[in-house]
Amino acid sequence: MAELRRSPELRRSPLYDRHVELGAKMAGFGGWEMPIEYTGRGVLAEHQAVRGAVGIFDVSHLGKARIAGPGAAAFVNACLTNDLRRIGPGQAQYTLCCEETGGVVDDLIAYLYSDEEVFLVPNAANTAQVVARLAAAAPAGVSVTDLHTGYGVVAVQGPACADLLGALGLPTGGTYMSFVDAEWKGHPVIVCRSGYTGERGYELLPRWDDTPALWDALFAAGGPLGVVPVGLGARDTLRTEMGYPLHGQDLSLSITPVQARSGWAVGWDKDRFWGRDALLAERSAGASRLLWGLRSTGRVIPRPHMTVASAAGATVGEVTSGTFSPTLRQGIGLALLDRSVQGGDTVNVDVRGRPSPMTVVRPPFVRSSPK
Repeated sequence: MAELRRSPELRRSPLYDRHVELGAKMAGFGGWEMPIEYTGRGVLAEHQAVRGAVGIFDVSHLGKARIAGPGAAAFVNACLTNDLRRIGPGQAQYTLCCEETGGVVDDLIAYLYSDEEVFLVPNAANTAQVVARLAAAAPAGVSVTDLHTGYGVVAVQGPACADLLGALGLPTGGTYMSFVDAEWKGHPVIVCRSGYTGERGYELLPRWDDTPALWDALFAAGGPLGVVPVGLGARDTLRTEMGYPLHGQDLSLSITPVQARSGWAVGWDKDRFWGRDALLAERSAGASRLLWGLRSTGRVIPRPHMTVASAAGATVGEVTSGTFSPTLRQGIGLALLDRSVQGGDTVNVDVRGRPSPMTVVRPPFVRSSPK
């Protein structure tokens, strides 16, 4: 991600001043000016801190919305792909907002409070569209409220994350994707056992104006644990090692959940959800392309939009995400490839006009687990 000049059009998180003080390289992401990496460390060290100890991310740019009223959960369940009936109150769920054609408007997390309340965390750039679609479809008595700047989001990720939260008196129990409404120094904060790194982690949602004080407290308590601030650059390398999709690259209006192998986040037995008929038809017929992992056999790094060819030279797809893996010390990526391609095949990625051999694999590239 390239360094960006300051723009009045970019929004800022409640932690913007903290990032500047830490010497962060700031750039535009989803309409927000966010830290990409921090001076004196860089992406490699930040990545390794999360895999080996604990890192703290500001992801306050993520959207927040509340759907409330009689039948709110049933309404959300009739719109988004996953089945809220699979979980109970106090649990969160990864789900998708699709068009009727099956394309993905956004992937997001749904926090189920009760039959009458669901809290959603969409991606920053897609929040307004998700909220607008839900608001337009909401039945009488169900409200859809955009709370984008009502909450900050601080992700605490890594093997020592529970020790850090415990030092602040925050709850650390619960199963993966469970959440609780907690308090810190009298201030409300939602604590969810979730993340985007593949490590054990928590996502903390304090009120917007309380976020700087909580950030400071985490660093004050985290020194002995080796805590470091982590930017969106390392967030990308961490998620790519796990094979987690990024909306706009590996999922999009032109890339369906079936193609992206995200069918596990679809409630196929539900009577209704946006895009149901198109997705059922695609699953039945078989998608013409599927998302695979690529591991470089040399020193090159795959990058988005690079063309992928078979060993015989025929074009078979395109790279959607690619990076250098700090853990494996080699190039890795995700690519949409023709259905004829199989795991273990060798393909050639066009890297600046040179065919570079890579092996087709099924992610994750790194054996880790957030659970």
